[in-house]
Amino acid sequence: MASVGRSAAFFDLDKTIIAKSSTLAFSKPFQAGGLISRRAVLRSAYAQFVYLVGGADHDQMEKLRQFMSQLVAGWDVATVREIVAETLHHVVDPIVYDEAVNLIAQHALAGRDVVIVSASGTEVVEPIGELLGADHVVASRLQVVDGHYTGEIDYYAYGEEKARAIRELADSRGYDLERCYGYSDSVTDVPMLEAVGFPHAVNPDKELRRAAAARGWPVLVFTKPVALKARVPLPPAKPALAALAVSGAVAMGGVLWANARKRRA
Repeated sequence: MASVGRSAAFFDLDKTIIAKSSTLAFSKPFQAGGLISRRAVLRSAYAQFVYLVGGADHDQMEKLRQFMSQLVAGWDVATVREIVAETLHHVVDPIVYDEAVNLIAQHALAGRDVVIVSASGTEVVEPIGELLGADHVVASRLQVVDGHYTGEIDYYAYGEEKARAIRELADSRGYDLERCYGYSDSVTDVPMLEAVGFPHAVNPDKELRRAAAARGWPVLVFTKPVALKARVPLPPAKPALAALAVSGAVAMGGVLWANARKRRA
């Protein structure tokens, strides 16, 4: 049985750890692999632009969900996993926030589990989570029949469902949610942030910024990309990630300590 009183840090993925939609970021490799047309790549680029500029409110997330469901219908699952594995570093390295890597490392150094909670699909989120040294991943699952996606979603890790998944994971792993941390950019993740004792808004959209101000949540701004493969030995290991925190321990540790002290006060 898991020990009582453990803590974790729960991270949204898109625009919190990485600067784009993780799924749309793979549109060009998917085209090269013969899964989508050039026209679909252009549509993906436009969807990416709207996502980045317009934020991720419920309507935007619903449009993105419908777009991706229609796009992947009929795709071969094994081919998708192979393309993601082969192009992971090329696609993800340029869009990972340096500040997020430091923060993940700081939490690992403090002995907290790192959990990525994303509405994107497991085929993309799980390899990125492994790359970053995450302990657990919660992600959406697409319906598969005879080795191909149907275009339907079996499990959608979105909105209230993220909070429910976090509480379920806390029950099974023995996390004390009052001692846990949460990070997200979107107002749709307010339930997830409210589920933990130390919520943080990262690069927040307008609605989340407003909600954070009303609740007194800290707001973090991540801007710097990092060449991840130059910093994390492959495959990544928790000791390696923890070692990364040493150089940023004073800065990041100071932020975490100040937030914790403010919370206790």
